[in-house]
Amino acid sequence: MKKFLVFMACFYALTSIAQTNPFKISGKLVAEEDQSPLESATVYLQRVKDSSLITYTISDKDGRFSLQEKTGDTEANLFVSYVGYKTYYQNIKLDKEVIDLKNIVMAVSSDALDEVVIKASAPVTIKKDTLEFNVKSFKTKKDATVEDLLKQLPGVTVEDDGTIKVNGKSVNKILVNGKPFFGNDPSITTKNLTKDIIEKIQVVDTKSKSEAFTGEVTDGENKTINLTIKEENNKGVFGRVSAGGGTDERYEFAGMFNYFDNDRRISVLAGGNNINSPGFSFGEIEKMFGRGNSMSWNSNGSFTIDGRTFGGGQGITTSQNAGMNYADVIGKDTDVSADYFFSGSSSFNESTTQRENILPDSRYYTDSRSRSDNDTDSHSANLEFDIKVDSTFLINVQPSFRYSRTKTSFDNGESSFNDERQLTNTSATNSFVERDGKTFNNRINITKKFDKGGYLRVGITNEIGQSNSDDFLNSETYVYGADELDPNNPDFILIDETIRNQFTDGNGETDNLGSEIRYSIPIVEKKFFVNLEYKFNRNKSTDVKSTYDLDDMGEYSQFNEDLSTDFEYLDQNSTPGLSLSYRGEKFSARAGAEYIFRTLENRDNLRPQFNIERDFEAVQLYSNANYRFSGKSSMYMGYRLNNDPPELFQLQAFTNVSDPLNTIVGNPNLEPSNNHRLYMGFNNYDFQKHTGFWSYVNARVTDNAVVSKTIIDENFVRETTYENVDGNYQIYAGMDYNKEVKIDSLRTVRFGVGANGNFARNVNFNNGVQYASDVRSLSPEVNFKFTWKDVFEIRPRYSLTFTNNSYDLEEFEDQRFQYHNLNIRTGFFLPKNLEWRNDITFNYNPNISAGFQKSAWFWNTTVAYSFLQDKATATFKVYDLLNQNTNARRTATQNYIQDSQSTVLQQYFMLSFSWKFNSLGKKGEVNDRGGFWMD
Repeated sequence: MKKFLVFMACFYALTSIAQTNPFKISGKLVAEEDQSPLESATVYLQRVKDSSLITYTISDKDGRFSLQEKTGDTEANLFVSYVGYKTYYQNIKLDKEVIDLKNIVMAVSSDALDEVVIKASAPVTIKKDTLEFNVKSFKTKKDATVEDLLKQLPGVTVEDDGTIKVNGKSVNKILVNGKPFFGNDPSITTKNLTKDIIEKIQVVDTKSKSEAFTGEVTDGENKTINLTIKEENNKGVFGRVSAGGGTDERYEFAGMFNYFDNDRRISVLAGGNNINSPGFSFGEIEKMFGRGNSMSWNSNGSFTIDGRTFGGGQGITTSQNAGMNYADVIGKDTDVSADYFFSGSSSFNESTTQRENILPDSRYYTDSRSRSDNDTDSHSANLEFDIKVDSTFLINVQPSFRYSRTKTSFDNGESSFNDERQLTNTSATNSFVERDGKTFNNRINITKKFDKGGYLRVGITNEIGQSNSDDFLNSETYVYGADELDPNNPDFILIDETIRNQFTDGNGETDNLGSEIRYSIPIVEKKFFVNLEYKFNRNKSTDVKSTYDLDDMGEYSQFNEDLSTDFEYLDQNSTPGLSLSYRGEKFSARAGAEYIFRTLENRDNLRPQFNIERDFEAVQLYSNANYRFSGKSSMYMGYRLNNDPPELFQLQAFTNVSDPLNTIVGNPNLEPSNNHRLYMGFNNYDFQKHTGFWSYVNARVTDNAVVSKTIIDENFVRETTYENVDGNYQIYAGMDYNKEVKIDSLRTVRFGVGANGNFARNVNFNNGVQYASDVRSLSPEVNFKFTWKDVFEIRPRYSLTFTNNSYDLEEFEDQRFQYHNLNIRTGFFLPKNLEWRNDITFNYNPNISAGFQKSAWFWNTTVAYSFLQDKATATFKVYDLLNQNTNARRTATQNYIQDSQSTVLQQYFMLSFSWKFNSLGKKGEVNDRGGFWMD
């Protein structure tokens, strides 16, 4: 360690000796025709000898710019890029520390070719609603993936839960050359495509194919990233294969093959593991333990990617998967894409739970243990056609098919105790269930554009599904109570028991149809529109469950009507609507109103007396607005009023006795809920200073909310129904600030602070008593990142969560909780081909019950060595180095406080090997030393 520190000190001394000279170049950009200032132009400086990027900035609202940096060069090339104007070029002598260029006059471009006369591309280009990054301008490691690249882009963050955000807005779609790369799973794209084949990254508001075709304005709450592949890199093959083995019989393997031939793309992948991985790990160090750095290791040993959790509370999973993707252009007018994906998994989990149930006048306690084994196989196939009949007529067709088969074995034991810890009831359940289901879905959109921006769109969606299940159940339920014959007996005696040995044959079908027509009429050409809309939906389904008890001959022949169902559901609605929309350069908005006519119908073929049919009518409203102050900052806001009917099972007067300890009865008199939502947000990012701020506020108010109403008897046996209540609302908000400080050309510091908070009021019932609970939570966070280029990086992050639950019933005791989380990630990159990374997490939960682990260190470490010109990588990794992995959790609601713990993946050591191949770019080899940067 001492030798390493001496080496680092010497290295730093050498870099200090070669210190570069600072400079500041400023000026103002004006238009040639009227001398008006040009906002959001890209100004960038390149080295003369190799055209690598030195620095860049974006002009402000007054057209002013300032470039500040340090360099050893004596001269540099200055470029100014702005949409609609010729690229400006000037050679600058860096013989002064301060250089004022005064006014720079930008000439209008008369020909699109003007933009390529000077072979240079701006690092960042702002084109109205499109933010475009030139990939060569952002330095990453040589073998970087798209995900690695995204982390370097200004304003782009990769969250710990795997989500990607641009200026605080979530990215929900990633395309390659305007098409899905492999279905709609962004992680497959970002984690497996490498940076060296990508030319540009474009960020736009998420739109459907039809919305993009007509140029409609959307609410802008979600973003789409489009990766543009270099023309010379759009022909050839590339891919990766990897395999690894470890202690405790842990293993992983994966492979991916891609063939690109201009518009034609074919991709094949396969993989498997028993380390709770989603299955697309290829062994690189940046995908530690089968994951990218953007994935977060949770304290329970699980990790999350794109909202899906693997491991930890999910037990231990063995998975296999395989798939293929195809994209092509047929003729000149038809784009086609298709994909097939298979996934199989076998998971095992054991859990322990202790719950303190809160009643208005007492409390009772529930202890439970469960074990589950689950095997699932699923197949999915998707096809999409885009038929462009002409420049004004588009047809989009999207059929898809799903099939899944699941086998589940489940054992559960549960005991309840009163506040004196006397046993009141017990239950033991053993079940084995086999289910299979298949669904076909098809969407058709036909769009016709007219002059002045008007259009007509017709959409039709249909879905047909079928499911079958075989359910074998053995259960024993015992209820204990006071001895009525001997009131002085302090011990409880058995007063009721329910023993079941049953088989249930289940069948279900769905037949859904939806249609929409929209006619947009321009009032002001291409700016202001009146939109006439009509939607019709008809969702029909059946649910048949035939339950049979075991007879004396050992056959399931005795039909049990109480536990059987034969339902036919219908949800039919028609919705006419009118809206106004405006599209401006900086401001866009839309506001509309709908009137919905809805019919809910349920036919109970076993109990016709419970048939119901309800009609609902209501007004629905929506509006949204976006304003762009500049290329750096913008804000958005919106309001929605939705009318949501009760679920059919909540309306059914049928008594569901499938759980002897909790009988459920619907309420046919329920009214629909009115949900009001108001949201707004602001974001600002300074591309020169790499400093960003964004914030958001969301508020929801629900009138006539449908909530559960449970009555609990003296033996803690429950009967549940549903009621409407008023007064439910929720307000949640957050903010984040990040700043980057460049110490010198090698060392960079980036820090951030943020917080999110939540305040909610929930009106509910507890043992028949209505009450309100206020839930307040605040989660401040601070993070820091120090990078010493090609040598070392460290990224600590700390968050603290405060939760306060208060109630308007004196019998309820207010609850306060804290939760601490510390994460430290480090990376060492010396010598050149060796990387050593650590991911350390510490969690502390001081409020959890005795018997559960309050705190734990969770440390994963990986050492990887690349060779054969970086085509091969050998990796040694240790999962849970300290062997302290736990997923103990405390959960608090208005009705209970619960501590739980379940199976987690235990410590293992693994050695793996990966190899990549790439023949892309043969007619114009990829040259990492060309363009804007060099190694």
